[in-house]
Amino acid sequence: MLVKPRAMRDALLEQIHRAMASDPSIFFVTADFGSPVLDRIRADHANRFVNVGIAEQNLINISAGLALEGYKVFAYAIAPFITMRCFEQIRVSLALLSEVRPMNVNLIGVGAGYSYVVSGPTHQCYEDITLMRALPNFQVMSPADHITAGMLFDRCVRELGPKYLRLDAQVLPPIYAEAAPKLADGFHVHRREGSICIVATGYMLHTAFAVAERLRGSGQTVGIIDLFDLTRFSRDRLRDELSRYQTIVSMEEGFAGRGGLDALLYNFIGHNAIDVKLLNIGVEGGYRFELGTRAELHEQVGIGPDVVTRRILDFSKSSPSFKNDQR
Repeated sequence: MLVKPRAMRDALLEQIHRAMASDPSIFFVTADFGSPVLDRIRADHANRFVNVGIAEQNLINISAGLALEGYKVFAYAIAPFITMRCFEQIRVSLALLSEVRPMNVNLIGVGAGYSYVVSGPTHQCYEDITLMRALPNFQVMSPADHITAGMLFDRCVRELGPKYLRLDAQVLPPIYAEAAPKLADGFHVHRREGSICIVATGYMLHTAFAVAERLRGSGQTVGIIDLFDLTRFSRDRLRDELSRYQTIVSMEEGFAGRGGLDALLYNFIGHNAIDVKLLNIGVEGGYRFELGTRAELHEQVGIGPDVVTRRILDFSKSSPSFKNDQR
């Protein structure tokens, strides 16, 4: 069956829109950020829709108050603004308060990584995984396509606690058109081969497939894992998968070595005594103000398919334990 590419936010917002018709406990709050689907939510459920304006700090506090009154709250804004502009409010009104009071608040951040390409570093978001993972009782989810994004709605409605969904702003090709991922595992194994496994999240899963094809042309085969749940993945299952390999490559559209996906995997590998090497691929250096396509920017900062392929090949050649084998 042909599945057309769609924006992640539209897939999730349509789920919310449909559910609001039968569930009066769902409330939607936005910080002066819209979409055609959002217009329908506002038109059909005006009594459970609030636009707070460009005021993300207020967005968080209003969401917390509504959640304390029993609402299942979805709060919607641009990714860097709904995480960084109001981080203290998130910490106090959601992370801390949810430990003593039951509440369900779901932060939807649109524009992860470089997906707002032409808007520059103010609207791009390379730090959100690090920041939201630092809050110990927050769920952090990073889907790679609109199918996974839409599936996450059920968890958001069903489970208590604060959650952060980081969505790409661009329309991306569907990855799970034929078989949906198992949400309970928190990750999906796309390929299980070779001595190297790429663990990617969000947009970088698409890059992982491109890198795998380039490596195949050089005689290398690699495994690929999509880690879309960065907090509640199955520890036992992921440990078993990573233990198959000699080298793990983390790929994220965020700063390398700054507490993101690479830190998650360093910690996980260390605590589970998994005998693998880890190569972390992320944005190198600082903020960049140059304009260009997403592909061009990715190559410049070290996360594009060409530069990643070279880094993996160089890393494998320098590793004395590396073997080009099939497992």
